[in-house]
Amino acid sequence: MKTRTLVLAAICCASLCTAHAQTKDRIVIRATRLLDGKHPVQMRMQIVVEGSKIVSVGPIKDPPTYDLTGYTVMPGWIDTHVHVGAHFGPNGKATLGGPATPFSTLASAANLWATLQGGFTTVQSLGASTDKDLREAVAAGQIPGPRVLTSIRQITETTGGGDLDKLRAAVDQAADEGADVIKLFATKSIRDGGAQSMTNEQVAAVCGEATKRGLRSVVHAHAPGGAKAAVMGGCTSVEHGIFLDDETLQLMADKGVYFDPNFLVLHNYLELKPKFLGTGNYTEEGFAYMEKALPLDDQVIRKARAHHVKIVFGTDAVAGAHGRNAEEFIYRVKDGGDNPLDAIASATSVAAEALRMSDKIGMLAPGMEADIVAVNGDPLADITAVRQVKFVMKGGHVFKNER
Repeated sequence: MKTRTLVLAAICCASLCTAHAQTKDRIVIRATRLLDGKHPVQMRMQIVVEGSKIVSVGPIKDPPTYDLTGYTVMPGWIDTHVHVGAHFGPNGKATLGGPATPFSTLASAANLWATLQGGFTTVQSLGASTDKDLREAVAAGQIPGPRVLTSIRQITETTGGGDLDKLRAAVDQAADEGADVIKLFATKSIRDGGAQSMTNEQVAAVCGEATKRGLRSVVHAHAPGGAKAAVMGGCTSVEHGIFLDDETLQLMADKGVYFDPNFLVLHNYLELKPKFLGTGNYTEEGFAYMEKALPLDDQVIRKARAHHVKIVFGTDAVAGAHGRNAEEFIYRVKDGGDNPLDAIASATSVAAEALRMSDKIGMLAPGMEADIVAVNGDPLADITAVRQVKFVMKGGHVFKNER
């Protein structure tokens, strides 16, 4: 395992050098099908890139630098909920946190590389202190990967003993350390039943302080009580939401709160059960809760769409899921009944809006970052085409070209 991780890291570095060498001049990308992130499919289009930016999108007229005829071209995908440091340790068991080690650092770099190769050019990691160094390393071009946003830490009902002023101080500390977002737990884990764990006042204190500091706040909330507290407390996004009812979803829609249901994470846990079992609350009882939650995921995304809640794309990617993030599209469409175009928008323009980055990413339009992914086939006709990522550009640099 160590050797494999080292090899992956070496490949990352080599690919990074190649990417920079490939993209110094004006680039023309030809596409059979183009999904710009907001609108219906456009046929026979070209994208012109100069430096790190898109300068034009329009009908084909120039000789292509990259001829993606036969492919579907989209903005680079955005995963709003990952854990980039989660990995399987040398003993094959899941590692859920702790200080950085040489092994965990290499594993994290490999996770980033796999995620980028899977078509994701931006991720939000929620959140470990080690994420900050990874964010800076990617931004500096020291390792290749999607751009990383991070909460650096997580806030629960036990933070500061639950005292409201100390909870606010925890938000301030995260902000001072450079957090992009605040992550809090308003309910217990699904493996512990998902009941509300923070009081309404605690949730309001954390989200209110985040707003005061100009930060977004995303809330782990399975139960309606925790989600309602998040909405009324001014939080910006609710994660998971397995047990959300119609009243809560309508409240979220009315207040413009984003919703991030997650399918891949439960499937990943259940498929790789032996690697997680026996660590923390990964017990037989916990796995039974997750098994029961699968059909509830299918129901809640349908209800959220019916209430016109703004749905973003997040996988809660942990060990074993990195690089497989696109499976979330397939679960949402095949099990959750989502429209493929809506699912893709959730990972592009809607996700960018939720991250307050819609002026930079999430759309194929002039002035936007040249984050571009191409898949073999038509995901609107067959969503499994998202597994066939053949071309990845991030900020004008090509990191994958397997046509």
